[in-house]
Amino acid sequence: MHATQWMRNMAAAGLLAATTLAAAAPPQVIVVKTPHGFDAAVQRTEKAIAAKGMGLVATASASRGAAGRGVKIPGNIVLMVFRNDYAVRMLAASVPAGIEAPLRLYLTEEADGTATIRYSRPSAVFAPYGSAALDAMAKELDPVFDAIVSDAATK
Repeated sequence: MHATQWMRNMAAAGLLAATTLAAAAPPQVIVVKTPHGFDAAVQRTEKAIAAKGMGLVATASASRGAAGRGVKIPGNIVLMVFRNDYAVRMLAASVPAGIEAPLRLYLTEEADGTATIRYSRPSAVFAPYGSAALDAMAKELDPVFDAIVSDAATK
């Protein structure tokens, strides 16, 4: 094998290893059990998102998709949350960080009939980008997301 080809192969292997390592280390996920049923928890979370001045940008739900095909699986939904002024600030600080928006809240139906909310704090999501401006924005968003989840999960 020619030295140049060997170097290309090693560079590709290094990139693959780095990508694999990055994918294996997601930001810390916070898990909050709620006393609410799945549908109530979804409604409460959507209400809390609006009450905290954030936007529900999109939703994705495998359980709703399955129900449309006549298949019943436990409830799950990803609520994608952000706001345009934060989007503008995020992109000014780091264009590559745009892949992280909107931020996500993941709700799942538990066997006992309650729901669980999972999310990563914005500061953890945006930390890898190494931008002071992005870190400052994310620290503003941490208490907003904490409050959304707390409001949705309380009795």
